[in-house]
Amino acid sequence: MTTILIVEDEARLAQILEDYLRREGFQTERAATGTRALQLWRAARPALMLLDLMLPELDGLEVARRVRAESDLPIIMLTARDEEVDRLVGLGIGADDYVVKPYSPREVVARVKAVLRRAGGQISPPSVLHAGPLRVDAASYQVQLDGQALDLTAAEVRLLALLAREPGAVRTRAELLAALGGLERGTDERTVDAHVKNLRRKFGAGEGLLDTVRGVGYRLKVT
Repeated sequence: MTTILIVEDEARLAQILEDYLRREGFQTERAATGTRALQLWRAARPALMLLDLMLPELDGLEVARRVRAESDLPIIMLTARDEEVDRLVGLGIGADDYVVKPYSPREVVARVKAVLRRAGGQISPPSVLHAGPLRVDAASYQVQLDGQALDLTAAEVRLLALLAREPGAVRTRAELLAALGGLERGTDERTVDAHVKNLRRKFGAGEGLLDTVRGVGYRLKVT
């Protein structure tokens, strides 16, 4: 399923966009600050970002610059400012489209579809991931270890999916917490430690696959 990252600090507007996008079959993630947007971009690997210009912590232009420095992710900028200079600056850093508030949610959805078509029908990364003896199906929330199905929670599957995208790469607790998206709002990074502890218990003899990097986070240790 194609994931759209909504970066909007006005909760009502973000909810409306989320509702309209989900009705059209998209999966969504939401961020209310620039910092959170960057975390979710790395964790959720969306197909497109709807990016508000005025954000707490990091503004939309800075978020777009950082994303564009590493990725060609399609970006549609959302703003209440209609000055031509903002439009030019926004598009100059690689934004694919620009929508001025107040806007129709239907128009935004139409532009999302149009930008994705221009991007070649870009979709989310493959939902089935393989990492050593692990098989993680992020779409159906099914995980197998050495061919045996594991009984995992949705949160545990999301954490594993992030780790399995790049086996051996260290993921910070903040990135792993961001991967939980809306499953566990209001929690802190200790929540990640608790999930990892449960995963190790469920892995049994394979608990050594989850490697702790002290002071940073976790990685999948596969050969």
